Amino acid sequence: MRHVVRRADEAKYTVPDEPRGSEGYSRWVIADETTTGAAHTEFNVCALDPGGRVATAVQSFEECFYVTEGHPILQTPDGAVRLAPGDYGLLPLGVAHAWRNEEGETARWAQMRSPQPRARYGRDVFDVPALGETEPIAVDPRDPRNRDYGHIEPVNMRVDMQKQEMLAQSASMRTALLVYSGITVKMMVDSDQGALLTTMFMVQYEPDGVAGPHDHPFEETYLFLEGEAEAEFDGITYRLKAGDAAFAGVGSVHGFRNVGDGPVRWLETQAPQPPGRHSYRFVRDWEYLRSVTGGH
Repeated sequence: MRHVVRRADEAKYTVPDEPRGSEGYSRWVIADETTTGAAHTEFNVCALDPGGRVATAVQSFEECFYVTEGHPILQTPDGAVRLAPGDYGLLPLGVAHAWRNEEGETARWAQMRSPQPRARYGRDVFDVPALGETEPIAVDPRDPRNRDYGHIEPVNMRVDMQKQEMLAQSASMRTALLVYSGITVKMMVDSDQGALLTTMFMVQYEPDGVAGPHDHPFEETYLFLEGEAEAEFDGITYRLKAGDAAFAGVGSVHGFRNVGDGPVRWLETQAPQPPGRHSYRFVRDWEYLRSVTGGH
């Protein structure tokens, strides 16, 4: 099989070997180099205990993240940001960074890394001298100087709420929604933000939202945040709900439909970045060609 499904009630957090010197840090691995079909993706859900820290390091891969719980602090040479649920960002390849948690609750975030870290090369994480801790500031997506971080709320996925006062930034293609077939997509981390190797975006299906069977020339990962979906991967049907996750490798034929009364929403990543054309290969379209040519 070219896909993997992970259930929230079976989540197993383990302490990674890197970066050295970290405390109170663990992660639930959704997809990595040990996952069948995964060649470009490492996707984890990270947890940082109160008082915990992830030691300063640089990485030979690109990383993007989305905070689901708590208020972790991310320190880079440019300063520190105190993140909140709904905040997301990009850590470019080779940028020194460290995490810490000064709150009384566990912080959690989704973590996407590409190209895929390799165990035989120390997971491509390199210890460097510790960054000095600076006073953290909140993410301000309206500040034009902000290039690495953003924020998204469920209301931002509603077509009827795309009003200037509801947007974190001035209305532009950067804040635009893609809407089709009862599906809404909002880009978060992509080439427009400076990512070269990955994308991260939010997807929402209305109660009648459906995407028929299709595949891609890249890998996708999904972390379900709200509602319930029926997902088909390689001919196998699953019910997925908030907290569940899944991975689809190149050529894995998959499709989704909302099976609840309200919206179903998930975080999605891709690696490598999709090509400009032919990102989707829908089974329906090619079967239509077979029908109009009489099977020849």
